[in-house]
Amino acid sequence: MDREALMAQKKRIVVKIGSSTLTHPETGDMDLVKMERLVRILTDISNSGKDVVLVSSGAIAVGRKTMKISERPRKKSVKQACAAIGQTRLMMVYQRLFAEYNKIPAQILMTKLTMIHDENRRNARATFSELLEMGVIPIVNENDTVVTDEIEFGDNDTLSAIVAALIHADLLVLLSDIDGLYDDDPRTNPDAKFIEEIDYITDELESMAKGAGSDVGTGGMATKIAAARIANDAGADMVICNGGDIKNLRHVIEGRNVGTIFRAHKNENFHLINYLTGNKEK
Repeated sequence: MDREALMAQKKRIVVKIGSSTLTHPETGDMDLVKMERLVRILTDISNSGKDVVLVSSGAIAVGRKTMKISERPRKKSVKQACAAIGQTRLMMVYQRLFAEYNKIPAQILMTKLTMIHDENRRNARATFSELLEMGVIPIVNENDTVVTDEIEFGDNDTLSAIVAALIHADLLVLLSDIDGLYDDDPRTNPDAKFIEEIDYITDELESMAKGAGSDVGTGGMATKIAAARIANDAGADMVICNGGDIKNLRHVIEGRNVGTIFRAHKNENFHLINYLTGNKEK
């Protein structure tokens, strides 16, 4: 099935945007033009009758900029303080932008505990379902202000894939700072070849992915491959594309050959709770 026909069938979409895409590289301030375009496209997708969830990074980056912290903080308490400051500012901007298009967003902050405990997981799924039924666009982030090493997802690539699995989404789109998957890092190897489509994630593919992230983000290509494995096993296609041009999101939904698509191959043995608790073989 070609991409246009495939994308026409999609009904529930999770979109993840990273910190480096949301902020100006020169200053670290929020890129309001990109955010406005993102909100406009998400609203239009929602208005077309599809369910949309946004997983948005940026809280720590925005808080860090607000408090004039030049380098990425290493101390957990400083990260959590920056997240607490940045999350409110980030949501305020989203709230105002969505209001311009008469669309209501909702904030959902999660930790791994939300997913590991059966009752919490059921409640989270029910909340997502109710919000989507209302036509609301949930905005998800990790609850960085309370998370510990033992209960953190670690990056929003992973979180977005877990959300996609939780709500039975059929498409996950990662808006990144790279065009898609290459056979080598194109930033250091000009001869790196672009890969348009992946039918199955092999061990060789995972070893090829190198976790090189930016100063403001947490996820490199390795985390995106891991996210693709979760999404594909749960039955969702995943696309990595360049968020530098937010219109690429629209192009993905239209079925154009933008980014790298990882084709779904639903694994009947995949259970989200087993992945989260490390029992991946069950």
